[in-house]
Amino acid sequence: MPRLSLPDFSLEGFRRQLANVDALPQLCVLGVVSGLVTGGLMVLFRLLLSLGGLLLFPDGDPEAFEALPPALRVLMPLAAAALIGLWLYRLPPEGRRIGVVHVIDRLTYHQGRFPLRNWLTQWWVGVVSVIGGLSAGREGAAIHLGAAASTGLGQYLRLPHNSLRVLVACGTAAGISASFNTPIAGVIFAMEVVMMEYTIIGFMPVILASSMGAVVAQLVYGPEPAIGIPDLHLRSLLDIPWILASALLIGLLAALFVRVARGHARLKAMPMTLRFAMAALAVAGVAWWYPEVQGMGYDTLQRALGGSAAVDVLLAVAIGKLLLTAFTVACGIPVSIIGPVLVVGGAAGALCGLAGQALLPVGASAPEVYALLGMAAMMGAVLQAPLAALMALLELTHNPAIIMPGMLAVVVAGLTARQLSRSQGFFLTQTRQGQHPLQQPLMQALSRVSVPAVMERSLVRTSRMVTRHQASVLLESNPVWVLIERSTDDKPTLALKAADLARWLLEHDKPDSEDDGALLDLLEIPGQRLDMAPIHLQATLSEAFMRLNDKALDALYVEHGNRPKQKRISGIITRDAIERYYRFSDSTYG
Repeated sequence: MPRLSLPDFSLEGFRRQLANVDALPQLCVLGVVSGLVTGGLMVLFRLLLSLGGLLLFPDGDPEAFEALPPALRVLMPLAAAALIGLWLYRLPPEGRRIGVVHVIDRLTYHQGRFPLRNWLTQWWVGVVSVIGGLSAGREGAAIHLGAAASTGLGQYLRLPHNSLRVLVACGTAAGISASFNTPIAGVIFAMEVVMMEYTIIGFMPVILASSMGAVVAQLVYGPEPAIGIPDLHLRSLLDIPWILASALLIGLLAALFVRVARGHARLKAMPMTLRFAMAALAVAGVAWWYPEVQGMGYDTLQRALGGSAAVDVLLAVAIGKLLLTAFTVACGIPVSIIGPVLVVGGAAGALCGLAGQALLPVGASAPEVYALLGMAAMMGAVLQAPLAALMALLELTHNPAIIMPGMLAVVVAGLTARQLSRSQGFFLTQTRQGQHPLQQPLMQALSRVSVPAVMERSLVRTSRMVTRHQASVLLESNPVWVLIERSTDDKPTLALKAADLARWLLEHDKPDSEDDGALLDLLEIPGQRLDMAPIHLQATLSEAFMRLNDKALDALYVEHGNRPKQKRISGIITRDAIERYYRFSDSTYG
């Protein structure tokens, strides 16, 4: 009677299933967990901001800088820059990297593994920069905290690196979702800005994570989005030409923001203390007259969308907050820019709407409509993420009628920034130079799968010198590869095709008693041999492919275990196997 094979519900079985490209159920489980964790962290982060508001602001509102005396709101950014500088000063340069740029960097070059010190730094800088009155948002902090916590759980469980990549996307989406209460925009942002790919396997767990992040945030803060949007509509199609002109202007402002934020070589060469002081003094100087440039600015955006913001305030926010946020980034203070970008876009759009009413007083739409379109246009142009901006616009307004003019505004602003001003997306300009590896189709495809899915497990290990009898025993288990140890540390550095060894034994068959004890040098057996280097079982195929290229090898042996003296060899992976997988996946899923 045949034995039934039961599903493997162990942690080891879970890891093994995650290594494959079709591990959708397992990835969905991770997506749910990631969304709940990130949602909880975002609630905690917002509670810390609220606690700071209770301690420092008269009404307990962490955005009410207008209610503070001018002297206090001028001193606050100076104190915030000093506190952030003191924290960062004792850290090495790599320890100072936080936010979305850091998330993209760790995903691209470190397989989604995040250092704990950077995660703790994000808490400190995220809270101090917003409460302290610098021009900063909370969304970058939410993304970093969620992505790092999600992958930290994956590292603790020793999950394969391809699943860590998905956890980065899940934490990113849940962070945006819990911050704005916009789950669809969170998903699109994660796939468009961070992952830079759209796949069914990637979408489903990210959708679950974003949904869970929104659920947690709504349990605490209710179902309303972070920015209350009134019911706004385009009055006439005659507005279209002015919408296009306004989007052109916003695209130029977006390009200016990216260019200023990139910084100059002379500025980067200055001591950190001087750079931080310059950024804080710039904010303090403008805040004396216009405190609306401080913090996230959602209260100012709310007034712009309600039509109650003064023209001079809108100008101060559209120009002043834009330059202050970009200059703060250029000076090395790692603040989040997503929230300020939305506020700047809203103010610029409202100004364009007021100008439109002056030019066409009868048929022009309300300035609030232009403020709404300016938000989406600025976000799409600065981040070069048009779809994420449109989804945010739709979810914030719950108004499908705004999508058509929103599409025009986002596309024109994005094209203006990209083509006329030669400006890439903000996050790409802040990352390492050169083409982003995740933009390469080969590396994307190989990053979705871990080494165990492709490696050859049928192998035996042996020393270089064996007897004929020992060689025959090696072949009894019908291995595909024979791993030869030829170094003093007992690590295999050469692989021989078992079929070649079997062929040689058949061609040189002798009676059992004749030369049975003579030693054979496996390096002298004619056949295919591959030099090897080690790689860990959790690695992705993209890591294996890069290691093969770096070492100029054609094969790697796969190690399992964390302690040096307890590592076991699980299999061998060759360049041919990786190329066969890529050709198969390209023809199947392409």
